[in-house]
Amino acid sequence: MTRVKRGVTARRRHKKVISQTAGHRGGRHKLFRRANESLLHALAYAYRDRKDRKHDFRRLWIMRINAAARLHGTSYSQLVAALKRSNILIDRKMLADLAVSDPPAFGAIVKTALASA
Repeated sequence: MTRVKRGVTARRRHKKVISQTAGHRGGRHKLFRRANESLLHALAYAYRDRKDRKHDFRRLWIMRINAAARLHGTSYSQLVAALKRSNILIDRKMLADLAVSDPPAFGAIVKTALASA
């Protein structure tokens, strides 16, 4: 059986990990073992937080819709219920965008929803 020298493979793997941890502090971007730990944690946090971002944005949209709805004399829950009853199919992202960028259009939607509900 021939002898296998692994120096090139190991160095390539180490360099890949070290380059991915550029920007981490201290030994976390210089020492392979610390860098590998740091990279594994960073990737786990990134995966988890990609899911959490969706929850965060939904909360933000609801806050914005609620604030704009209260300017029109109703609350978020009453507005959403009225939208459902009047079959206005518009999602929270679009409603929040309208509330911020085009308040008259948001007001028109609120009036329509409350009138037909």
